Amino acid sequence: MRAKGLEERFRVASAGTGDWHVGQPPDDRMQAAARRNSPDGLDISAQRAQQFAADHFEDFDHIFAMDKNNLHDVLFLDEEEQYDGKVRLFREFDPQPGDFQVPDPYAGGREGFDRVYRIADRTTARILDELVKEGEKGGGEDGEKAGE
Repeated sequence: MRAKGLEERFRVASAGTGDWHVGQPPDDRMQAAARRNSPDGLDISAQRAQQFAADHFEDFDHIFAMDKNNLHDVLFLDEEEQYDGKVRLFREFDPQPGDFQVPDPYAGGREGFDRVYRIADRTTARILDELVKEGEKGGGEDGEKAGE
């Protein structure tokens, strides 16, 4: 987003469906994978975990869940079933979607974290392209993303 000069047009957030990491930075192995795999040595150490809450449905235009369990947990918070149109699986936009699930990197060692970084990198690039196209067609100026 930064490379394309679009930082002012989008607000991006990440949230987990559980509360066990709230306030903590990303796992050290994910931080290392981000530095190692991004061309500019991406530093994500300042990020802090938050828990997805029902008010995020109003706060964000698009909500992406990383796997089917998280999708279920997010939709469970939509008690009146009015937001399911804005909640989707993240990898629906992945050019190599596999089973549409972002794998849990914790059991995969360094390669597991590198793989998740690569999935996130290519998928967010595709999402950004789609949101820019949507904005150009009059579908809205801003696009936002949240979810785990």
